[in-house]
Amino acid sequence: MKFTRRTATALIGATVALGLASAAIAQSPAFFRIATGGTSGTYFPIGGLLANAISSAPGSRSCEEGGSCGVPGLIATAMSANGSVANVNGINGGTIESGFSQSDVAYWAYTGTGVFEGKEKVEKLRAIANLYPESLHLIASVDSGINSVADLKGKRVSMDEPGSGTLVDARIILEGYGMTEADVSAEYLKPDQAADRMRDGAMDAFFFVGGFPAGAIAELASQQSIKVIPIDGDNASGITEKYQFFAVNTIPAGTYEGQTDDVSTLAVGAQWITSADQPEELIYNITKALWNDKTRSLLDSGHSKGKSITKETALDGVGIPLHAGAERFYKEAGLLD
Repeated sequence: MKFTRRTATALIGATVALGLASAAIAQSPAFFRIATGGTSGTYFPIGGLLANAISSAPGSRSCEEGGSCGVPGLIATAMSANGSVANVNGINGGTIESGFSQSDVAYWAYTGTGVFEGKEKVEKLRAIANLYPESLHLIASVDSGINSVADLKGKRVSMDEPGSGTLVDARIILEGYGMTEADVSAEYLKPDQAADRMRDGAMDAFFFVGGFPAGAIAELASQQSIKVIPIDGDNASGITEKYQFFAVNTIPAGTYEGQTDDVSTLAVGAQWITSADQPEELIYNITKALWNDKTRSLLDSGHSKGKSITKETALDGVGIPLHAGAERFYKEAGLLD
């Protein structure tokens, strides 16, 4: 081919076009969903904080320039979902990239035990981090006459919706007190729906597992008198002995309006989980972004439960394998051998 000025110009133009195309490809955003829980619980706002922390959309200023310290090119979103069991199933089915789960539900799914007994093990389930303790709330109306778990017998009780971790744990609590769902008038509603029913005088009590203060409960307590019912004593000890993913926990006085005393209860860990199919480099960078100083500031100021999310407790109660990318980060951070 004869090399002319016109040929040179064409080659330069093609090279520039190719470079621009490559840059556009490099800047194409990657999307990463975090499935949470209902909008009235704690999962959803915490998911929003973490999505904000790990995102750095194409064209954003770099962390060094005062911009986002998230994963370059990543756009993460928190989505409302039905909670732990549904999130595990979504991750297993490949319909979501990650989600939040109670530690008990994640362990049962991975091992094919508990509520996953007889089902195929979710062997691809992997952990990114343990986040914070989720307190088991048992809320009763003042007029219900309920002062202990034993008093639930014959009462109208919401166990939370199907697919939620709360429903699983509510059944365990009843079992620990010698009861089943047949001993109560059970309904299966989200916390905000159960709170609405209680306001209308149509619900005596409801269970909720989540970080405190929970929005639906706080709103309810501001409008009418409620009781936070303790889960303690020998019955609670029997539950923790049988189910070691539970830990003793306290909901401090003043957490909810009208709550004048500390209330003893149980808790499980809220964990951020994903699939082994997610790329190692992506999860490594997400984990790194989760624990940088800017994220620390977001967590401390963004939600009352955010201060409980610490790197030092990131591996507490993790009963499933870490994702390879998360494991690499924790080894580099000196938190794993």
